Amino acid sequence: MTTMAQENAVPATASLSAIRRHELAAFLRHRREHIAPEQVGLPRGRRRRTPGLRREEVAQLSAVGVTWYTWLEQARDIQVSVQVLDALARALQLDPSERSHLFQLAGAIDPTPATACPSVTPAIRQVLEQLEPVPACVQNSRYDILAYNRTYGLLLCDLDAVPPEDRNCMILSYTNDDWRSSIIHLPEAQRLMAARFRATMAGHLAEPGWKMLLKRLRTESPEFREVWDRHEVVEYRGRRKEFMNRHVGRVSLDHTDLWLGPEAGPRMVTYAPADKESRRRLEKLHTIALERASRLPA
Repeated sequence: MTTMAQENAVPATASLSAIRRHELAAFLRHRREHIAPEQVGLPRGRRRRTPGLRREEVAQLSAVGVTWYTWLEQARDIQVSVQVLDALARALQLDPSERSHLFQLAGAIDPTPATACPSVTPAIRQVLEQLEPVPACVQNSRYDILAYNRTYGLLLCDLDAVPPEDRNCMILSYTNDDWRSSIIHLPEAQRLMAARFRATMAGHLAEPGWKMLLKRLRTESPEFREVWDRHEVVEYRGRRKEFMNRHVGRVSLDHTDLWLGPEAGPRMVTYAPADKESRRRLEKLHTIALERASRLPA
């Protein structure tokens, strides 16, 4: 027998869903109307009457249909994927708080790298600092860079200048010119990284964050598409790497992964100098990093 509580449950759920849709629609309209065309590289034009961006401009920037985006602002009952929400957040230039709000209103989980990770404890950050001048960072199995010390921050590029959502070794090695130019044997490094990524992704095939990263790489890098289509698979292993650092020149480093848990998840990545000259140059790089940090406002 159906109880009164059960009969009321569906209308209550539907009402909550409708409220979320209307809040989402209002939020999107507000953000769209408060972004100047110049902020996203569009000409203002003389005949513009709409404050901020037009709906078709947001749709174009997000690579979605104009009709579909219009329905979204009209609070229609349509499904919104995390990929579309990510594209809208980028198009509307949402800050982290606004992005989080967008995903909450849509009832979705943001798959992008988190700004905080339970594995990156104060003790782990202290270890990263104590390892100086040895470059070290904490990465997850998706190659997101979760934390790093000052020397690592200048090893391949100015990592502090990279937006947090782009601090991913796969993204950087295929799309960031400074990062790419610092890797002496770039094609081999890219091939091995893609093969390790494929091996690890086998356990995460249904997760939105992994699918979004793969889609972005395939979209933005023809090099990645060519390597990915080889279907190579390798396991993690330490090896010697050579970098051409813009500040101190060539360094030869031994790469080691130190796992932070019983499963193949977050790991501390270290780059110990392979010879005395590389050690001396890392010490110089650490000094440069400290000098740069001292000039930053408190």
